[in-house]
Formats: sequence, C-alpha cells, structure tokens
Amino acid sequence: MNLRQLIPFFDHSAGNWAPEARLLRWLTLLWLILGLIMLFSASYPVAAERQDDGLYYFKRQIIWVFVGLILFNWIVNTPLSKILAASHWFLFLFLLLIFLILVPGVGKKAFDAARWIAIGPIPIQPSELIKPFLVLQSARIFAQWEKLSPQVRLFWLGVFCLVLLGILAQPNLSTTALCGMTIWFIALASGIPYRYLVGTALGGFSLALLSMSIKEYQRRRVMSFLNPWADPTGDGYQLVQSLLAVGTGQTWGVGFGMSQQKLFYLPIQDTDFIFAVFAEEFGFVGGIVLLLVLGMFATLGLIIAFKAKNPIHKLVATGVTVLIIGQSLLHIAVTTGAIPTTGLPLPMFSYGGNSMVASLMACSLLIRVARESSEAEILSLKKSD
Repeated sequence: MNLRQLIPFFDHSAGNWAPEARLLRWLTLLWLILGLIMLFSASYPVAAERQDDGLYYFKRQIIWVFVGLILFNWIVNTPLSKILAASHWFLFLFLLLIFLILVPGVGKKAFDAARWIAIGPIPIQPSELIKPFLVLQSARIFAQWEKLSPQVRLFWLGVFCLVLLGILAQPNLSTTALCGMTIWFIALASGIPYRYLVGTALGGFSLALLSMSIKEYQRRRVMSFLNPWADPTGDGYQLVQSLLAVGTGQTWGVGFGMSQQKLFYLPIQDTDFIFAVFAEEFGFVGGIVLLLVLGMFATLGLIIAFKAKNPIHKLVATGVTVLIIGQSLLHIAVTTGAIPTTGLPLPMFSYGGNSMVASLMACSLLIRVARESSEAEILSLKKSD
C-alpha cells in the first residue's frame, strides 16, 4: 500500500470511489472537524484548572485522531474479506480484556465503574474498541446462519452473551444496551425468525430491569430522570445543568466558546454531556445542523446496505449505521432529558481516544463496503459484455 494512502487528505485514490463512499468519507471528516472544534471549547476550562494547560485534553485527542485516521485509511484500502478473517481474534482479545478489567487491582475505576486497563502509558477501554469487531463478527455469523451447525450457532450466541455480560458487570448498562441493540438489528436484517428476535428483546429488557434492581445508582438515575427538579442539587443535578445549557442556547446559541455551563456547573461536559455545551453555544439551529449530519450519515449507510450484493457486507453496513447513529441519538437524548442519564460519548465529539478510534474504524468499514459494492457492479458489467 502507498503510505500516502494512510493520510486521508493525501489519498488520491478516493477520486475513483463510488459516490456514496466519497460522500461518506467527506461527511466523516467534516463530523470529525466539528467534533474537535467543539471539544476544544468544552474541555478548555477544565483542562486549564486541572492540568494548568487549557489545551491538555485537546492535544491528547489529536494524538488519538492521528492513530484513528491511520487505521481509517488502512481499512478503506484493505479488502473486507481480510478484515473479516481476523475479526474473531480481535473480538476474543477484547473480550479477554473486558473480563481482566473485572479482576480487583487490574481494572482502572472511574465513577465507581471499572472500564479501563493500562497497557504501559496507554489507557485501553475494551468495551469501546470491541464495537467494530462485534459488528463484523455478528454480520459474519448471521449472514451464514442457515448454513451453520447448531453447535456453532450456540457457541457464537454464547460469545455475544459473554461480551454483553462482561460489559454489564463493569457496570456499564448503556454500552451493554447499545451493543445488544446493534447485534439485534443485524440479526433482524439477516432474516432471523421473529419469534427468536422477540424472545431476545424480552430477555434483554428483563436483564436491564434486573441490573437496575441490583444497582442502586441506576435506580436513582431513573428516578431523577422522571423529575430532576425534585433534587436539583443531588441526583438530578447533572440533568438539570444539562437542560439549563440546552435552554440557554435558544435559537442561535450564545456563541462559540461562550458557554457558561462548562465553567464547572455541568459535570463531565467534555465527554458524556458535550452535546449540552454544543447546544448552548450554537443553539437550536446548531442542533438541527448536527441532526442533519446524522441524517445524511444514516441515509448513506442505508443506501450502502441496500446496494451491497454480499450478505455479510450488507449486515456490516447495517450494523455500523445502527452503532454510530444509535449511539449519537442516545447521547443527545440523555442530554436533553428524553431518556435516563447514561455514560455514552458522542462519536467524534466526546473526549476519549478509544471512542474516537472505534468510531473512525466503524465509519471506515462502511466506506469499505461502499467501495467493494461499486467495484463488484463494475466487474459484473464487464462480464456481461
């Protein structure tokens, strides 16, 4: 591979891609640039206070973006068959790391949840990095479901359940729900009988209820979501501050960098609640623009899925679209008080290297599907002449 292809802006081969692949590539880069601009604003005050350097988090994020873009361009220029052939090994690796995190003294805690493991100076969050490989392996299994033996089916269903249970045990209910939802939609798109899908959905809902009945903090989140103003300085504080930020933005926003809620009123404003700062600074209009970007991404993702001839490729496109758009909408729903507070980052916006790398990898998989679908169509036309 030409090394220049590892740098998106110097990848001249993009001019020969299918229209959907080119549009999605530039839409991803636009989304990424908007996210970095927003992270700069949202993280500056807290970085200046805690690290004596307002650019501390921004500079660290740039490093992860660089790593993510190298992987991004490697994937869009690599046959999907090669990536699929290795996907199960990465799935097992990150599954092992997920359970290693649960070992006392190994996992690093934040907000009473063990979600990281340190490999040297590098913090690794397996529950984020496993997402693209979960999509790949789910697509691979469900696309060949009828051809697989009952033993193989049970084995992989067991692996997927272990992934979800491992993430839930951290505890991380929101990521568990997102991963479960992604697998479920991939299975739905593959044509799995509805009776299995309904049973799985009921089982997942029951598991979520069980988790909330065991974990007191999850119950408090649900209660505070129903009426955050009942305890505005306690359990409802985070949501109240988020709603104040969103409401303060009104139509056009208070202006870039002018958010007041990010000045230590709104907790974790550069990660789980970054959309609230975005809405405050860019207002209703800015929120609509971001939703239009998400709508364009979702539309392109569905077009790519419908055009894909290979069943596995079709399910990969479906899974990536559900993963990226679903996570974005859940994040926005949390910050606007539409659903209970969870810990999901906004793809491309929130601070966090693992989330950034996973998001860029997922987007590159979708672009790769678009590329291979268009190349397959061109080859089939040549054969018919």
